[in-house]
Amino acid sequence: MKKTFVLLFLSFTAFTIQAQVNFGVKAGVNYTNFSGSDADGSKYLIGYAGGGLINYKLADAVSVQGEVLYSLEGARTTYAEEGMSIKMKLQAGYINIPVLAQYNHTSGFYAETGPQLGILANAKMSGKYQGTEVSEDVKDDFKSTNFSWAFGAGYKLSNGLGIGARYNLGLTNVPDGDGKLKLGGFHLGLFYTFGSNN
Repeated sequence: MKKTFVLLFLSFTAFTIQAQVNFGVKAGVNYTNFSGSDADGSKYLIGYAGGGLINYKLADAVSVQGEVLYSLEGARTTYAEEGMSIKMKLQAGYINIPVLAQYNHTSGFYAETGPQLGILANAKMSGKYQGTEVSEDVKDDFKSTNFSWAFGAGYKLSNGLGIGARYNLGLTNVPDGDGKLKLGGFHLGLFYTFGSNN
C-alpha cells in the first residue's frame, strides 16, 4: 500500500513538472461599483479579495489560469429621507472563479482575459440612520450568481512573485427582480506562484 502511494505521488509530481503547472496564492484590493440604468448616485466601494490559483502552460507564451477567490464587492450610495442625508453601503461577498487565457512575454509582463463566475456567499446593507448604525441581510434580494468578463495585465518576477491589475466587466443584472444593476470594477493584487515555471 505504501509503495502504491509513493508511486502515485511520484507520477503526479512528474506530470506536474512535465505539464509545467504552477500553483499559487494571491490577495489584493477591489474598487467596485454598480453600472446600469438604476445605478444613479452609486459610488465606488473599496473591498478585498484573496484565494488560490493554478496556471497551466500551453505553449511558450500562452497559459490558462484558473482561480478561486473570496471577493468583497459592492457600492456606496447617499439618499435623502425626511430632509436627512443617509449614507448606505452594500457589501456582497462572492466566491469568484475566473478562467483566464494569458499571453506571457519573456520580459515578465503578461496580459489576460476570460470569463468569471461569481457565486454569492453573503450580502448586507449597512449605514447610519438618525444617529444609529443599522445593518440588514439582503442576500435574498440578489441573484445567486454574477457573470463578468475580465481584462487584466501584470508583471511576474522569476522568483514567483508578481503584481496584477484587472477590470471585471459586469454582465449580469444582479438584483433578484427587475432592477438594472450590474456589478463590476477594478482589482489590484499581489500573487506568488510555485511550481515548475517560476
